Amino acid sequence: MTNHHYPNLMPRTARIDIPGLLQHVIVRGIEKRDIFFDNQDKAAFLKRLTLLIRESETDCFAWAFLDNHVHLLLRPRTSTLAYFMRRLLTGYAVVFNLRHKRAGYVFQNRFKSIVCDQDAYLLSLIRYIHLNPLRAGLVHTLEELETYPWCGHAALLKGEWFNPEVRDEIMALFSASRHTALKNYREYIAVSTNALDTADLSGGGKRRSLALDPTLAEDAAFDDRILSAGDFVTNLVGRATESAQDESRIALPELIQRICRHYGVESTVLREFNRDRQLAKIKGVICYLALRRFGYQGREIAAELGLTPSGVSVAARRGGKFFENNRDALRETLAKLRSIS
Repeated sequence: MTNHHYPNLMPRTARIDIPGLLQHVIVRGIEKRDIFFDNQDKAAFLKRLTLLIRESETDCFAWAFLDNHVHLLLRPRTSTLAYFMRRLLTGYAVVFNLRHKRAGYVFQNRFKSIVCDQDAYLLSLIRYIHLNPLRAGLVHTLEELETYPWCGHAALLKGEWFNPEVRDEIMALFSASRHTALKNYREYIAVSTNALDTADLSGGGKRRSLALDPTLAEDAAFDDRILSAGDFVTNLVGRATESAQDESRIALPELIQRICRHYGVESTVLREFNRDRQLAKIKGVICYLALRRFGYQGREIAAELGLTPSGVSVAARRGGKFFENNRDALRETLAKLRSIS
């Protein structure tokens, strides 16, 4: 059986994993080994990344593939980052091992994620990530970087992006005029090519946050999981604590029962073939919450609901769209699930 993670040997700091947050993700090969042996591997990873971004409604603002690690700047909108990364890395590891006739782990024990203050650091992070191939010596000039296919810099310049609306969001930060925005973006990247943007944005905490913004107070609130300080950190840690309480582990059968009671239906009808729209909505809510919020596997949910794993994915997307269009409904539903016994 192929796995891509080592067992956990040390206690781990809990992630801050709330949909809607900007996250700088770094994925490294096990023992610093290469995770890409050639361009075909990189193309396979990019294809999987593209499909998941569109399927899971995740925004990507920057990306760069190096030989033994990957940088991604992501903002999951309706699901957790853990759900997204589990699908991305597990799927790639299986294909990678099959293609290269190998077995064992591909990635380091777990990916690194840093929550970032989008308003303050989005542009700095885009520049930092997109300069990585130049910093690593995979390309040697800015002109080469503009044609390097394994980095978002060239994709932005060519107008090729996972979601056009996200590219528009990035370009709007430089100018309302598309032509001027491209010119300003190029200049913004070029300013740092000599020094290669020496600020360390590979993590959070006090040292990195102060280096990036010396105006921050020394006694402000800091957190190693967060690139920012002060009120942003305080408020986010509070939200993370509340989210952890909301999503404390509920056994899957009990979770399904509570959702059914919330909607006033018997759980037994979920296994029946029925085209009723309300039941389809309830199944979507169950699959979304169980899969993307509580971290259950698709096959576990499928067994409980009498669906196929692919059917669970379809239903989860339907549930995600419901909550995206009814943003208060997710908080209300989670609160009610805690109160239902």
